[in-house]
Amino acid sequence: MAGAFNTLTLEKHGRVALVTFRRADQLNAMNKLMQAEITAVFETLSQDDTVGAIVVTGEGRGFMAGADIKEYAAQTGAEFDAFQAAGMRMYAAIENNIKPVIAAVNGFALGGGMELVLCCDIVLANQFAKLGLPEIKLGLIPGGGGTQRSVAKLGRNRANLLVLTGAVVPASDFVAPGLVSEIVDAATLLARAMELAAAIADRPPAAVEGLKRLTDHAVTGDLNAGLAMERELLGKLYRSPEGQAGIREFAEASTVKGKP
Repeated sequence: MAGAFNTLTLEKHGRVALVTFRRADQLNAMNKLMQAEITAVFETLSQDDTVGAIVVTGEGRGFMAGADIKEYAAQTGAEFDAFQAAGMRMYAAIENNIKPVIAAVNGFALGGGMELVLCCDIVLANQFAKLGLPEIKLGLIPGGGGTQRSVAKLGRNRANLLVLTGAVVPASDFVAPGLVSEIVDAATLLARAMELAAAIADRPPAAVEGLKRLTDHAVTGDLNAGLAMERELLGKLYRSPEGQAGIREFAEASTVKGKP
């Protein structure tokens, strides 16, 4: 599958998959082909047992500068509706991916680009990165889940500040509310993202997949249902061969360490 795309590349580094958007001359703005290729690669990676985590980044100065406005402007009403419907499938392929997805935001993440960031599980950004949902400046609104995911991940008032003003703000502004986990120097951003992904990919897949489902549920789901899911998963993992081996190893190591 690697190398079979026109608007992005897919590389495998051990159990980590690296997806890089490759429309640098357009700040990686998303056209129909790119949308389809993103969907295809993430749906395939979700079912790839050789992959434990995914890193997504952009080429050049942009992570993704939203939709390709030239293509957008030329769409008929029917084409616009189809593009939006395909977009919902694309965002779901990222947000609902079985594998954790880490965004390495290397520059502008605007409109659909920020909506993609909102779908990721962990977000790292360099010191030059800026994010925003500027659709209102065109008399439009975010259409890829931006109004809903921004509230879920940032809170209603902060989300309103973004969507109602169309402000484009430094990624560092999103550290406090928790959307961005770390600001990393541009020279080491990708290396840090790959290092983090490799550490996650090294963990037991069943535990990683279950934890991702649980934290997804916690964003909007019922607390009591989430607590029941948590208990059920912990019980399964405790009884699994991997869980029992991990417990024994830790107990044995603790015993040795505790000897005089």
